[in-house]
Amino acid sequence: MAFFCSLPHRALIAVHGEDRIAFLQSLVSNDMAKVENGAAVWAAFLTPQGKFLHEFFAVPQGDAVLLECERARREDLITRLSRYRLRAKATVAAAARAVAVAWGEDAASALETAGEPGMVKVAGGGVLYTDPRVAGAGVRAALDPDQIAAWSKLPGMTAATPAAYDAHRMALGLPDGSRDMEIEKALLLENGFAELQGVDFKKGCYIGQELTARTHYRALIKKRLMPVTIAGTANAGAALTAGGDDAGELKSVEGAHGLALVRLEAWRKAPGGVLDADGAKVTPVVPAWMHLPEG
Repeated sequence: MAFFCSLPHRALIAVHGEDRIAFLQSLVSNDMAKVENGAAVWAAFLTPQGKFLHEFFAVPQGDAVLLECERARREDLITRLSRYRLRAKATVAAAARAVAVAWGEDAASALETAGEPGMVKVAGGGVLYTDPRVAGAGVRAALDPDQIAAWSKLPGMTAATPAAYDAHRMALGLPDGSRDMEIEKALLLENGFAELQGVDFKKGCYIGQELTARTHYRALIKKRLMPVTIAGTANAGAALTAGGDDAGELKSVEGAHGLALVRLEAWRKAPGGVLDADGAKVTPVVPAWMHLPEG
């Protein structure tokens, strides 16, 4: 079985120019040499203090690097990147293609792509790229809308909704921009960037590197963005409590699925590991890829 949908809340930026790789390398959390060598990566752009500003997928396409980012915040990312262009031979501009995703055990075969995270395939005037974060996340696309619409004719492919994809990514523990990570406050390692291949600790310097590296090497993580199951009704932004104590906050919610930023100490003390949110019972789930500090 395979499912697909457009992701209208996501959009694209194209970075052109002979210095495009070096320009991005000094700014973002992942190693752009991987993109130069043909792979898609997930990365973040941070404040100088190491706090979250933007997350995006960086994908090679011909003489450009495509950045798949939040549509509502695309102009902000373009503006922030452009401030650092200086003498670099690089241009940063919005790109017109649409973003879509296919997931399910047959998605890669239906699209005739490799299922390995980070693999890129040229498709007409666009590209397909297997989500580099974790196996099973899906195959993403930067294509013309009519190419995406043609997916409905592929054997075994079923049209779905962005809400259905949200439930899928939440179950895997995958964040989606500022819906899940608070701008200028969130830390990369609280949100899975180390385990989800979103930060490279061996690359050279980039904006915000110092705090990210210090947090990693000193094991200072006290909160984690985690998948949760919800019994009852709770909304995104609801406070989590454990015996009346602050235990975090719900971020994305889709039916009985959600993502929550969980205070690990409070959660570990909660009876049965169950937290409260507006009368609903919220149970954090540790995905296989996540490595929590010993408590």
